[in-house]
Amino acid sequence: MNNIKIRRLASRSTPFLSGAIAILLAIAIIISPESSFEASLQGLKLWWTLVFPALLPFLMLSEMLTASGFVHGFGVLLEPLMKKVFRLPGASGWTLALGITAGFPGGAGGVMQLHKQGSISDKEAARLASLTHFASPVTLLIVIGVAFLHSPTAGYFLLAIHWISGLLASYTDARLNGRLDNPQPSIKENTNTKRPSLYSRVQLAATEARSRDGRSFGKLLGDSVATAVQNLMVVGGYMIIFAVIINIITTVLPALPVALPAGLLEVHLGADAISKGLTSIGAGSTGVLGLALLSAALGWSGLCAQLQVLTLLKQAGVRFLPYAAVRLIHGVYAFLLTLLLWKPLLAISEAALPALADSQSTPNRTINVTAIWSSFPQLLSLQSLLLIILLALSAAIYLVSAFRHRSD
Repeated sequence: MNNIKIRRLASRSTPFLSGAIAILLAIAIIISPESSFEASLQGLKLWWTLVFPALLPFLMLSEMLTASGFVHGFGVLLEPLMKKVFRLPGASGWTLALGITAGFPGGAGGVMQLHKQGSISDKEAARLASLTHFASPVTLLIVIGVAFLHSPTAGYFLLAIHWISGLLASYTDARLNGRLDNPQPSIKENTNTKRPSLYSRVQLAATEARSRDGRSFGKLLGDSVATAVQNLMVVGGYMIIFAVIINIITTVLPALPVALPAGLLEVHLGADAISKGLTSIGAGSTGVLGLALLSAALGWSGLCAQLQVLTLLKQAGVRFLPYAAVRLIHGVYAFLLTLLLWKPLLAISEAALPALADSQSTPNRTINVTAIWSSFPQLLSLQSLLLIILLALSAAIYLVSAFRHRSD
């Protein structure tokens, strides 16, 4: 009874709390208009020069492939991996690859499309959104590695840690809370029923998804552009507001390190603030600890990014606390793995991996937009490689499960 009363009180006070916060924010902007304006321009520039051009093609591609049925057909091949490891429907496999290569706005957009089509439930949408919440390779390799740290090798190292820790966090969440809400009934083999071939099941899943969508190519293209731009406008609004909030906090509390509120609230601004203190990557315990803090901030991804995803998935009713808990686990794993694996991963990165962009960055810690666009072929190749790896893992899990079933 006490918990019910607390929840009712919290739900009733939410509008008043948000209104009070808005009033305080307006007062702070009025008191310090110049610095607030400069902060808003910083957030706008970051969004326009990085986030918008980097994510727009991936968001459009996600909706078009989902509507065409490719995602659902590909999901049939990934059912063993997604169901056994992450306890999610197979169609979510493509969304995982999208989140890894396009970042959390792309992953959230893919989750939204699957939820609209009824392929996943509300609870599965929440867990899938947690699984697909990654910073994009553009952010880690080009912006942080090249522009902020002046070290493409460090960007590859942070990217590897970010991926590994994110998958471990979602696996932990699946072990604790994972359960398929709408498990598809399996087809039992007997003398009168023959299990359809793999090709037939892939074709059937793609055909059914395409018929449920029903849009022509022209309408689909227009809708994908409109939806992608609308989602990115939401992202841009959040980034500008949080840039102003960070500026207000640091103005009111000048003794507070800028990296602390920036890292907690906005991932790009937080990475910028933390990386300014990393003068030497991998040199000494101080450099490694700073790199671990940067990796943890990327795993947490900032309150701004979390609210962006929750806004995009509002129809699915994703709750904040469980979502933030997975992000916290991601940050903790990233911090620990950075301390443990920085030496071998840095050695591998230096020996085998090329940079995605020109390692020459401008003195003001920015990257030319053409460097981002020139990275798209490599990013698409990376996405294809990830899909192949996911298929190989799914096939291995299927073979192991079949072997165990026969031995039993």
